[in-house]
Amino acid sequence: MPTWFLNLPTPFESLNLSSNQLRGEISYLNVRNIVDLSSNRFIGPLPRVFPTLPFLILSNNSFSGSLFELLCNSSSEKGMEVLYIDKNLISGDIPDCWNHWQRLILLNLGSNNLTGKIPPSLWHLNLKMLNLRNNTMFGELPSTLQNSPNLIMFDLSENHFSGSVPAWIGDKLSKLVILSLRSNNFDGHIPHKICDLQFLQNLDLAHNNISGVIPKCFNSLSALATTNKTNNFVLAEYLYTDAIVLKALLVLKGREDEYGSTLGLVTSMDLSANSLTGEIPKEIGSLVGLLSLNFSGNLLTGNIPDSIGNMELMESLDLSMNRLNGEIPPSFSNLNFLNHFNVSYNNLTGQIPTSTQLQSFENLSYVGNHLCGPPLTKNCTSKGIPIDVANNGSSREGSKVNWLYVSIVLGFVMGFWGVVAPLFFIRSWRHAYYRKLDHVGRKLYVSWATMGM
Repeated sequence: MPTWFLNLPTPFESLNLSSNQLRGEISYLNVRNIVDLSSNRFIGPLPRVFPTLPFLILSNNSFSGSLFELLCNSSSEKGMEVLYIDKNLISGDIPDCWNHWQRLILLNLGSNNLTGKIPPSLWHLNLKMLNLRNNTMFGELPSTLQNSPNLIMFDLSENHFSGSVPAWIGDKLSKLVILSLRSNNFDGHIPHKICDLQFLQNLDLAHNNISGVIPKCFNSLSALATTNKTNNFVLAEYLYTDAIVLKALLVLKGREDEYGSTLGLVTSMDLSANSLTGEIPKEIGSLVGLLSLNFSGNLLTGNIPDSIGNMELMESLDLSMNRLNGEIPPSFSNLNFLNHFNVSYNNLTGQIPTSTQLQSFENLSYVGNHLCGPPLTKNCTSKGIPIDVANNGSSREGSKVNWLYVSIVLGFVMGFWGVVAPLFFIRSWRHAYYRKLDHVGRKLYVSWATMGM
């Protein structure tokens, strides 16, 4: 793109060149209100912008360098309300100079090469969205995060953050709709205060080191316990003639997708790949508005709650790679919208319930258990036991009888050789044995001769 185009003496009111194949560097954006250069091939350092520019979207380019010049080159009050620099090549720490960005409400720095900790001044803003996903940032969640009570979307996934999930999230961040701490190094237990998040629709704590049990109070998550969904929250702000629609990357049905205009209609809970123990609480069945539930890759035990069958809107359910036992509840026949299902590698037994959906999945959804019936090729007995398991039981009984005969034969052989072997190898014993036999024989002959007379 020619440099003169953006350096005209008269500023533009708005500029939207998104989703093209434009290339080159940009030193200055002489635009007053709205800039959207997303999804191009721009390179070089981040451009300088008009001091009062409220709306800057540079997503999905190849801008590089640090954030310092853009954020810290002036001590004057910034008019920026929306700043999207995600999916670029920005590196270094996030500078601690956010004190002059008091109007900022949406900040997306995800999918860059940012390092270091979250700077303290960032928590003095009135943010509604903070997205730092897919960087290499670290540290614990600071207590100053409590100063951001209006957060709707909080995404720190795919970093190196550590420590426990703070209990005060449930009190101080009460407006959260999306909380994603996926793929970090968080440990400790899931705080019960999370159950106070009445607007929470997407909770992702997967791929951490979290232990303990699944809180029973999850049934208090009001937005997940209703089938009436609204899509209002995604329209964060109206700026001039453009509506800002929040977007989020969510892992549902085993894949990662970006949701935008329909984000408010999506509900999910992912606690997979942790070290959670205990049973799945039956209270989970109260979350009738949940579309996706993933508890896979933990250490969960006990039976699968029958109440999960009440979650009739469920589209994705993954309970694989745990230590669950018992049968698949018959109530799972009610899950008519399932299109992703996995209970593999548990200790489940019995017949797979009959329904249109459960019989439509491949064998891989059930492998590593003792299940039978369609879609598996293993047939069930009249008692709902896999035929091969029943046959193995019969084989074991047969094995006991065979071992009885084997033990008799072994006893005879050992006894026989216990007597014969010494006579065969020890001459003095053999001679004594034969003399004894000869003596007994003569006595028997005399007795018979006397009886005959």
